[in-house]
Amino acid sequence: MTDIKAVLRAQHIETPSWAYGNSGTRFKVFAQRGVPRDPYEKLADAAQVHAFTGVAPTVALHIPWDKVDDYADLARHARELGVGIGAINSNVFQDDDYMLGSVTHPSARVRRKATDHLLECVDIMDATGSDTLKLWFSDGINYPGQDDLRARQDRLAEALAEVYDRLGEGQRFLLEYKLFEPAFYATDVPDWGTAYAHCVKLGPKAQVVVDTGHHAPGTNIEFIVAFLLREGKLGGFDFNSRFYADDDLMVGAADPFQLFRIMYEVVRGGGLDPATGVAFMLDQCHNIEPKIPGQIRSVMNVQEATAKALLVDREALAAAQAEGDVLGANGVFMDAYNTDVRPLLAELREESGLASDPMAAYAKSGYFEKIVADRVGGAQAGWGA
Repeated sequence: MTDIKAVLRAQHIETPSWAYGNSGTRFKVFAQRGVPRDPYEKLADAAQVHAFTGVAPTVALHIPWDKVDDYADLARHARELGVGIGAINSNVFQDDDYMLGSVTHPSARVRRKATDHLLECVDIMDATGSDTLKLWFSDGINYPGQDDLRARQDRLAEALAEVYDRLGEGQRFLLEYKLFEPAFYATDVPDWGTAYAHCVKLGPKAQVVVDTGHHAPGTNIEFIVAFLLREGKLGGFDFNSRFYADDDLMVGAADPFQLFRIMYEVVRGGGLDPATGVAFMLDQCHNIEPKIPGQIRSVMNVQEATAKALLVDREALAAAQAEGDVLGANGVFMDAYNTDVRPLLAELREESGLASDPMAAYAKSGYFEKIVADRVGGAQAGWGA
């Protein structure tokens, strides 16, 4: 149990800056009280999540949503709040020029503009001390014959190679994939195999990020995790949940058993070892749950799934597997999943000087009432800001 606590205490879960702003669906963004008005206030809210959970020490930025004049000053502000800057997320999907794609666009001018933005993000990594660039492309086509599928892969490879060559010592990029949306006929990076193939060709500084909401229904995500870990190409996660398509709901909300299965493969493959560099990032950003408590709940859900995964009796499991004991092996697995780990995590928090219940402690802190009173005037942050 001591070893399990040590692993859980060392776990780091990164929260996204955009989760603290207003967000919603393509139909409506609902404004909430006390929402940050700039990246500095986003960091202040993220620091609250870390203060009450103890395991969320970094915050991902999204450019240009989090654009500032002085990124070194933003990083200094983060340190003063007790957090750091995590992954830098690029944005090549919200400009009119990108209607037909960004780095795979038929126009060389648009491709140059998009690639220059990616290089700008590496400059921001240098200024903030970030070691990770996260790339997601909405690029694709809606109709057969609209563009050349092979040529688009050539353009993608060219842009990725240029960004890869710009990375400095100790820096990397994570390539994300998405089955569909907004491209409905063919997406240029639609699955983990496409992302993996590009990353393998580029080298060790290119890895795959698994967004748990970006798969077809029924996809065995834990298999993908196991394979990428085995190949040394799992760079990290974007944790969220969905019921039908990509919903960015709180991780573990739709299928906590899936989250447990994923985390077991992480444990089995050594992915909790900091030396592997696997980043556990949230990509939860929806429109009805309160911002800070929603992030706290997601962090707690990942902790609970991790704790259960660590409780799997791997010796008993291996013995049952070797004997071909189907029900015995499944029973070992299910025993761990059905264990209530909340008392263990409450005890761990108390030993770390934290409140046993982060949700209740935040509610009692008065922070929400303070930001509602203080953040009057100005424009609230949200998608695109």
